[in-house]
Amino acid sequence: MCSVGWRWGRRQRALLWAVLLAAWEAAWGQLRYSVPEEMPKGSFVGDVAKDLGLQLPALKDRDAHVFDTGRTRYFFLDLQNGHLSMMEQVDREEICAAVAKCVLNFEILVKRPMNIYKGEVEILDINDNPPSFPERRNVLEISENTAPGARFPLERAHDPDIGVNSLQNYECSKSSYFTLDVKTGGDGVKYPELLLVKSLDREQQAAHYLILTATDNGSPVKSGSTTIEIIVLDGNDNAPEFTQSVYKVTVREDVAVGRRVLQVTASDRDEGPNAEVKYSFFQIPEKFDKTFKMDPESGEIVIIQNLNFEEQEFYELVVQARDAGGLSSHSKVVITVVDVNNYVPEIVIMSVFTPVPEDTPLGTVIAIFSVEDRDSGANGEVQCSISDSHPFRLEKSFDNYYRVVTAELLDREQVSEYNVTVRAADGGSPPLQSSAVLALRVLDVNDNAPVFAEERYSARLSENNAAGALVLRVRATDADWGQNARVRYRLAEGRVRGAALSSYVSVQAETGALYALRSFDYEQLRELQLWVRAEDGGAPALGSNVSVRLQIVDENDNAPQVLYPPPALAAGSGAAWSGVELAPRWSEAGALVAKVVAVDADAGQNAWLSYELAKATEPGLFRVGLHSGEVRTARSPLARDAARQSLVVLVKDHGRPALSATATLSVVLAESVAELLAELGSAAAEAAAPGEPAASLTRWLVLAVAAVSCLFVAFLLLLLALRLRRWRRQQLLPADSGALRGVPVSHFVGIDGVRAFLQSYSHEVSLTADSRKSQLRFSAGSCCDTLPARPPDEASGDLVPSGDQDSENGGQIAFQLNSGIL
Repeated sequence: MCSVGWRWGRRQRALLWAVLLAAWEAAWGQLRYSVPEEMPKGSFVGDVAKDLGLQLPALKDRDAHVFDTGRTRYFFLDLQNGHLSMMEQVDREEICAAVAKCVLNFEILVKRPMNIYKGEVEILDINDNPPSFPERRNVLEISENTAPGARFPLERAHDPDIGVNSLQNYECSKSSYFTLDVKTGGDGVKYPELLLVKSLDREQQAAHYLILTATDNGSPVKSGSTTIEIIVLDGNDNAPEFTQSVYKVTVREDVAVGRRVLQVTASDRDEGPNAEVKYSFFQIPEKFDKTFKMDPESGEIVIIQNLNFEEQEFYELVVQARDAGGLSSHSKVVITVVDVNNYVPEIVIMSVFTPVPEDTPLGTVIAIFSVEDRDSGANGEVQCSISDSHPFRLEKSFDNYYRVVTAELLDREQVSEYNVTVRAADGGSPPLQSSAVLALRVLDVNDNAPVFAEERYSARLSENNAAGALVLRVRATDADWGQNARVRYRLAEGRVRGAALSSYVSVQAETGALYALRSFDYEQLRELQLWVRAEDGGAPALGSNVSVRLQIVDENDNAPQVLYPPPALAAGSGAAWSGVELAPRWSEAGALVAKVVAVDADAGQNAWLSYELAKATEPGLFRVGLHSGEVRTARSPLARDAARQSLVVLVKDHGRPALSATATLSVVLAESVAELLAELGSAAAEAAAPGEPAASLTRWLVLAVAAVSCLFVAFLLLLLALRLRRWRRQQLLPADSGALRGVPVSHFVGIDGVRAFLQSYSHEVSLTADSRKSQLRFSAGSCCDTLPARPPDEASGDLVPSGDQDSENGGQIAFQLNSGIL
């Protein structure tokens, strides 16, 4: 009990000593700790958070952890307190064997930003293993003829501890025949040998028994023992002798299996069976026995297993030569293995930061990896490189650790993925190489606004379109990716004719299709200017605008509208015809009778009007100008032609299909004013309301004409006075018949009734059937130099006085009937 308590007290003191000696080196981010072996799971190793200068929340946020290299993990990082702790109990002898300094490496990887810290923990040896012999009982046969001074190697003890805790000395029980001699080899290993000090006599004592004890110098001291049984043989006087006490040979580690390494030779001076020598290995480790094989007859040592310089640099073997009489001798064979460049550098990717945002700053760590070559010397020296064509560079962190950092700014729109090949080559001849590929994907950042396919858009839409008709599609693309490249469309704010733009058109948010929300009328709106905005789905969103011009295309949806003559009023309104035009019977062919005036609310070809005579009382008497609408005589009127001519003029546009309208003209062919009035009276009687006497209507008409004639006479008298005053003329209008003969036909132009004499002077007669009032007005233009010669003759019944007409200027009488006339 006391020894156990003392052992645990020693462990606690060792632990305290390890904690006090724990240190870390900030340079290269390397940590160093030491801890005794056999510490239980969860034991404290070091305060990583404190040594790295990191706060506990930072350890958690940066996902700090001990990197798993695929080997056995002995430590873990406790994020609750930032301590590095033991993951399992460690036996130094198991993991480091006979290595003087047992060091376990670990790597702590942190992210955001990425970095790696290397550390090492030295496992301190404690005296937990006593020296032990391979066999608890060893048999040694010695001939009784062996001379004193002969030496007999004994089996060595093994203590896996190191330093003072390892094997330090051998002791042997007392004997009058043998003494123990301990030799120390060049490698510091102690070799026990039994020295014969007194001749043996088989007849006196056939066997001898000794106790061989091996001890260490630990605290407490531990020991192990074995029993040596010495059997005395009879007869054989000479033991075999090796030609060399130590055989040394050097072989390459890639030597083929079955190849002979060397041959040992021993000779025996005896004769006969006592001179026959057999060779064998003498108490060698089991793993050596699996690596080499010795021919008992020839003494050749052959390789039966591949050598590995990295596992065993040299082999020290003890060979034995034994004759038939049982005498033997021993020699040492040292086989040194020469390293061969047979290991390819191994690249271990520890961490890769992917995807990489395209706005990553220069110098950001993208990947961390380590390179290991199990060869030694130049064969184990590794050089790493990456391609210069990538925007990355390689930096060495420490030892065999490297990191890949950004050397240029990234642009996902140019290159979205990188396959960075890391190459490692050792210094062997020829060099061995290996490579690893870092697949890096560039993460998109919303740094590109949508771009429209066209600088501006325009479309043509026919009027009278259906509501919801597709106008056009705008299309914008975004060079970004994912949500940042998702484009949505909307209309910019605006107003049209006092109404919101959104009441006229709309744009589909996903497709960019522009739709008309109402039916457009070219006559009201001929063009629509608007802006469409495209925005991506980034945060914040980026957008761009494009101008859209929508032209409304005219359709032939408006028939021509006749301005003159005005359309006939509805039945019962007092008018049955739209206008009366006067044409003298002596008119020549081509004389202007009237002009039809019409307009079309459409535009372009749809508003181009043409005129044609659709119907006439006397075909061939009149013609209509195709584009002017002027009604002219096609020939001179004949006596047989009816006095009243009805013309229907067809006005049509050039649309498809063409639309048309008609205008009705009434033309009166008369020789004199009396004939004209008679025709007008007749027309008025026909147009009178049913039940009203025609005589009454005629009476009122005559009174109206008489009143107008009086005014005309007064005007002539005033004009005569002016002419007399100026002495420009000496003779007034000569007397002539009241007929209209001699008046040029071109002076007759009708305006809403009967037209005449616009160039010289005119008579305007207004006849109103419903008011029973008529008005006749005579006027003379400033260009006239012709006046009537005398008052009108009552017997003639003409309203125009007879007289000579000046050859330079002709008279003109115009009768105008308003819309309510006759």
